[in-house]
Amino acid sequence: MKILIADDGLTSRTMLQAVINKWGHEAVTAADGNEAWNIVQKDNAPKLLILDWMMPGMNGLELCRKLRSNRSNEVFYIILLTSKNNPQDIAEGLEAGADDYISKPFDNYELHARINVGMRMLAYKEEILEPEKNKHALDEINEICQEMSQPLKSVIGWSEILLMDLPESDSNYQALKTIKEGVEGIGTLSRRIRHISNTNQKKPL
Repeated sequence: MKILIADDGLTSRTMLQAVINKWGHEAVTAADGNEAWNIVQKDNAPKLLILDWMMPGMNGLELCRKLRSNRSNEVFYIILLTSKNNPQDIAEGLEAGADDYISKPFDNYELHARINVGMRMLAYKEEILEPEKNKHALDEINEICQEMSQPLKSVIGWSEILLMDLPESDSNYQALKTIKEGVEGIGTLSRRIRHISNTNQKKPL
């Protein structure tokens, strides 16, 4: 799994990167919150994030809030890395949008366990959201097919009128007939797609 490490401490960041890569993941690093924010804007960005609380620019807490506010439709699992162990601070971090936290200095076994929990939670969230994503895609398919319906009917109608006025010996007759048959085929395909879409939407999620 691709995992983002955002930590302004070079030593801490390098050690985290090494151990996460050793566990078979792909560690992506950022030296501050602003750099981390830019990374999560990219396609195929990491979904599991380890964020240091105290960073220059945008700190981990601010990044949590920004992610939850501006990327609310996307699934992230955020582990907040902090030297704070006051219950009020921990509560503040969780309320800002962190899913979990690890106090510095941390044990590698604990970190490994927390990452595994994060991976399971991401898989669970994606499984829950998948039917909703499918429904949205089916709605768009239905809408596109509906929008195609009237133009296709118009082309077929005008083709029939023009064919009535043309003798079969006319060089344009066969070309126009081919166009009409092709558009009718598109119409049939569109109706089949809508039927499949509607059938799948009626299935229980």
